[in-house]
Amino acid sequence: MDMNFSPEDLAFREEVRTFLAEKLPDRLKDGARRTPGVFVEPDIGMEWHRILAKKGWVAPLWPEEDGGTGWSPVQKFIFDKECALAGAPALSILGLKLVGPVICAFGTPEQKARFLPRILSGEDYWCQGYSEPGSGSDLASLKTAARLEGDEYVVNGSKIWTTHAHHANWIFALVRTDNSGKKQAGITFLLIPMDQDGVEVTPIHSMSGDHEVNQVFFSDARTSVDNRIGEEGAGWAIAKFLLENERGGSCFAPRLIQSIEKLEQLAKEQPSGVNGAMAHDARFRDRLARARLEAEALEFTELRILAELAKGRAPGPQTSLVKLLASNIGQQVDTLRLDLCGPDALQLPLERPLYGNEAPEPVGSEFAQTAMGKYLNNRAATIFGGSDEVQKNIIAKTVLGL
Repeated sequence: MDMNFSPEDLAFREEVRTFLAEKLPDRLKDGARRTPGVFVEPDIGMEWHRILAKKGWVAPLWPEEDGGTGWSPVQKFIFDKECALAGAPALSILGLKLVGPVICAFGTPEQKARFLPRILSGEDYWCQGYSEPGSGSDLASLKTAARLEGDEYVVNGSKIWTTHAHHANWIFALVRTDNSGKKQAGITFLLIPMDQDGVEVTPIHSMSGDHEVNQVFFSDARTSVDNRIGEEGAGWAIAKFLLENERGGSCFAPRLIQSIEKLEQLAKEQPSGVNGAMAHDARFRDRLARARLEAEALEFTELRILAELAKGRAPGPQTSLVKLLASNIGQQVDTLRLDLCGPDALQLPLERPLYGNEAPEPVGSEFAQTAMGKYLNNRAATIFGGSDEVQKNIIAKTVLGL
């Protein structure tokens, strides 16, 4: 595989760099840097979303005819990498990277015309209804049920760990419409409006004090049959497409490498308490180097997947390897951040947000102020989006043939 960018790709990189220098406000970079959660708050994320939408750059994973950018896989990687280097907020993936591509691939023309423009503009904010109490890694065992009454589905049950449900006006959900056969065969993919009496959102606060996830209860909630994506019973196949598209269309390495470079920079300044700066501590330097090597190896793996996508091939099960590696490297980075900040990393302010005029004063530095929150929030990275155990089983079965 040729790892050199073409002249066209290099010109595109310069275009992206110029755009970021001109259009990415410092307040958004500051807010993203000071956010300890996995997702940035909508006040930051949606402002950046609308800036990109105005440019036509908000949905790189969509087909061009549906509002996508028409970029090659390499250009998508370049864009992700330059955004990471510039410190841009990560956009909410729920509409743009999850349900949006599903509607593009499986939606009717009427569904595309109704939903896609509102995702692009940011008018609709989505959350995901997959996991349930007792049905996380074993997603096919879900019990939230939907029965068809006339031209509406009536939904009862609950979903858990529902990111940003307290901000969302729509949820895309897997529901059970048939119990008679194989459990995967009775699952249907529904779009459900959140603003109705039959939907209740209960907050779940993380150990860090952040409110990102929720439990959602459906009590005779209703949605039109026109909001079903695909046929009844096709939900499992659509869910697999969504997960493969999410992992295959994501570039985790650039942000990981950017975080490691920040650690390398600060290690030259942060005292070790023994012999100068932390950069002089051989054990810390070794761990930091190992994390960088693993992140760079992940970047090559992602580039290999992009090369396959450029040939028109589906992302495939190798995306489970990307998820597995990215989650574990990210947790290594979090631990290194704690070690680097020392006692200052013990602070865990409960005020939110940690940016803006009313943010609490940090102890030591703003970098230390978010260190513990990032560490605690990211402990879930090896669980959400498919646990490590699930990813290893997928790799063993479909990649290694075990």
